[in-house]
Amino acid sequence: MFGAIIGDIVGSIYEFDNIKTKDFELFSEGCKFTDDTVLTCAVCYAVREFKANSTVNVIGQMQNRMIEYAKLYPDAGYGAMFTEWFNNPNPRPYNSYGNGSAMRVSACGMLAESMDEATNLATYSAEVTHNHPDGVKGAVAVAQAIYMARMGETKQQIKDHLGNYYNLNFTLDEIRPKYKFDDSCEGSVPQAIVAFLEAEDFEDCIRNAVSIGGDSDTIAAISGSIAEPFFGIPARLAARVYGYLTPELRTALGI
Repeated sequence: MFGAIIGDIVGSIYEFDNIKTKDFELFSEGCKFTDDTVLTCAVCYAVREFKANSTVNVIGQMQNRMIEYAKLYPDAGYGAMFTEWFNNPNPRPYNSYGNGSAMRVSACGMLAESMDEATNLATYSAEVTHNHPDGVKGAVAVAQAIYMARMGETKQQIKDHLGNYYNLNFTLDEIRPKYKFDDSCEGSVPQAIVAFLEAEDFEDCIRNAVSIGGDSDTIAAISGSIAEPFFGIPARLAARVYGYLTPELRTALGI
């Protein structure tokens, strides 16, 4: 899950101050974890608990951990609907098709023992809030890509499979000049996937994702989550990002 967290932290200062270049300092002053990291950790905690004890209601636990961690970090930059959701004494899914379902899903692909399990866990993690078909699709596509990368599938195999969900027949150079902020799954997940597909290594993936602009931290989190099992994370980056995490976030990740 470090891949998503690194992407979030690196992209955090560019979300509302986009850059259109890959030439930037990776961890700039002001970088911090945001809601992407908090909810990635919360979902990871719930999946770990389920994997340790299959009698755990994983859907209920995902909801509980998301609420718990959102309240621990209430100023992490959540959307208005999610903020209303986690403060509601009787929270219900709100039919979101935003990219929040895709940015927090990495544990579902990283800890699954089969493609079916990755798909089911991703669906559950999305439907707690993002029960719109596009919200679910975004989470499932990313979790399946992560699982395929873990299993040693090639980029072409991953692209071919994800082509069942999104049109990926474009390049970052083609979209970079005009691409703008779009926090829907349809408007950001394909771009994050292509950032991974064009990458030479993990760091290059993060730079690709940030360089197109838009919802930079989330696009980089999604890209980084796929790049982690495919490329691996350099030790220097893992050590750097570890220092940003609080004890509660480390507990959720099991580190």
